[in-house]
Amino acid sequence: MIQPDAYCELCLRPSASRVHDGCQQKIRQHLIDLPGLYAALAEALEPGRCGDGGRTSSGRTAPLPCSLDALDLRARGGIEGVLAGWSADLCEREQWQLPQYGTVEAAVDGYADLLLRNLAMICDEHPAVREFATELRQITGQAERLITGDRPPRRIPVTCPCGTVLRITLDTPGARCPGCEVQYGHAEVLQLPMAERSAA
Repeated sequence: MIQPDAYCELCLRPSASRVHDGCQQKIRQHLIDLPGLYAALAEALEPGRCGDGGRTSSGRTAPLPCSLDALDLRARGGIEGVLAGWSADLCEREQWQLPQYGTVEAAVDGYADLLLRNLAMICDEHPAVREFATELRQITGQAERLITGDRPPRRIPVTCPCGTVLRITLDTPGARCPGCEVQYGHAEVLQLPMAERSAA
């Protein structure tokens, strides 16, 4: 009989630990990268840089002089909001005092460091570690795409044996079918058959 902890919480591959080393290293890298990405997004705020948040096609209204998407990620509630939210959750669970920072940039640096220093404990104990990893991956990917100008990964519709269509990307770590509640790992979800196009 398979023990409950025989699989990694994130990728569902066999693992002696709750989150295996490879997945934990990906989370660690996102936490290391986010302060640098936050700083690099300052360039995306300049007119004519990556991102189309301020462009218009009608020609009637002058475009905003920056990327709104980059502005959102650099404002309170963007990258800072994700890191602050998980830091507040950690501090509440451990009954620690949540550090306060004067600037958004200082908060991004400080909260990323706090989460990094406690990453092993989060991976071992936090009940929402999967959501934690997913949010960090998503906001890191969003920031990277704004800086490089890359498009988001294309979503591919695949069909679960129960008939439910799941929309995945090639780097999807796994997916839970909302129809039958089966949890697929990365390799398993990529092996599902592509969904047929509905008749016009």
